[in-house]
Amino acid sequence: MTRVIDLRSDTVTQPTQGMRDAMMAAPLGDDTLGDEPSVQALERRVADLLGKEAALFVPSGTMANLLAIRSQTEPGDEILCHVDSHIYQYEGGAYAAVAGCSIRFVPGHRGIFSPDDALALIRHRDHHFPRTRLVSIENTMNRGGGAIWPIESLRAIRAFADDNGLCVHMDGARIWNAAVALDVPPAMLAEYADTVSCCFSKGLGCPAGSAICGPRETIERARRFRKMFGGSMRQSGILAGGALYALDHHYQRLSEDHVNAHNLAHRLSSIDGINCDISSVETNMVYFTVDPRLGDAPSLCQSLERCGVRMLAESKDRVRAVCHLGVSRDDIEHAADSIARTIESLGVGDPHC
Repeated sequence: MTRVIDLRSDTVTQPTQGMRDAMMAAPLGDDTLGDEPSVQALERRVADLLGKEAALFVPSGTMANLLAIRSQTEPGDEILCHVDSHIYQYEGGAYAAVAGCSIRFVPGHRGIFSPDDALALIRHRDHHFPRTRLVSIENTMNRGGGAIWPIESLRAIRAFADDNGLCVHMDGARIWNAAVALDVPPAMLAEYADTVSCCFSKGLGCPAGSAICGPRETIERARRFRKMFGGSMRQSGILAGGALYALDHHYQRLSEDHVNAHNLAHRLSSIDGINCDISSVETNMVYFTVDPRLGDAPSLCQSLERCGVRMLAESKDRVRAVCHLGVSRDDIEHAADSIARTIESLGVGDPHC
C-alpha cells in the first residue's frame, strides 16, 4: 500500500492511545446543567493559562470566534480585521449572518497590521455609519503562513483599541504554536486582547473542541449565546478529558512540528519549480508557490495525492503544508523525496513514486 503522509492540516490528527484512555476515564456530568467536572476543570485550566478571568468550552473554533464577536458587539456594529482573517475567509459569513456585523479590511503584511493601518478605518460617530466596535487579530496567522504577531505589535494594537474605545479579540486557534515558538507563556500573548479563542483540535491533536476566554461578564454573555446557537453539550467531559491530556502531553512537543516545517521548507526550496521562502516559516506551516510551467497548484496536489502526499491548494499557484502530531521527521523526508520525484516526472507521464 502507498504510504500516506497527510499535510493538509493539523486538524487531521488522530487521538493517541494515551488521549483515548484519558477521554474514557474523564469524570462526567451534564455541562448544560452546570455539573460537568471535566469541562469545569478544563475551563479553569485554560483561563489560568491565558491569564483571563473565565473560559467557556465550545465544540469548534468557528463557534468560539462567533461567540467572541457576538458577546462584544451588537447587530449593526463593524469589525476591523485583515482580509485573510479566518473569521472572514472560513467561517461561513457568521459575523454577518448571526452576529449582524460588517467588516472593514485593514491592510498589513502576512495578516499583521499596525495602529496606523487601522486608524483611518474607524467610523466617525454618525447615525449614517455602523459603529466600529471590535478589532480582530489572528495569532498565528493561517493565511500569513503561520506568522506570529510580535509582542510589540500586540501591545500597539491594545493601546490603539483603548484610545478609541474598541474591544480586541484574538483568534488564537494556534496561540499554543505562537507561545512555544516564542518560548513565552501563552498569557503573555493573550494579555493584549479582551477575548481569546484557542483550539484543542489542531496542534494539540484532540478530536474536537475549542475555548473562548475573557472577562467573567463577557464569558457569561457568551455562555448564553452558546446555548442560543446550539453549542451547549451534555457529557462533553469526554472531549475535555482529551484536551486536558493534550495540555499535559502535547503542548511542548509543538516545537517538533516547527522543526519539521523548517526542514520541509528547506527541502522544498531546493526543488526546481517551487518557490518556498524558508525565512517565512515561523511555526508549523509551510506555504509555497508553483511555477506555471509545472501547471497549477490544484493539479500538482492531485499528482502528489497519487504518491501518498496530501497537501491543500490555497489558490491557483499556492500550496499549504502543515506539520503536526501525526507527522514524523522521517515522514517529512519521505514527503520531500516524493515531491521532488513527482515534479521531476511532470510532463513525462504519471508520477514515479
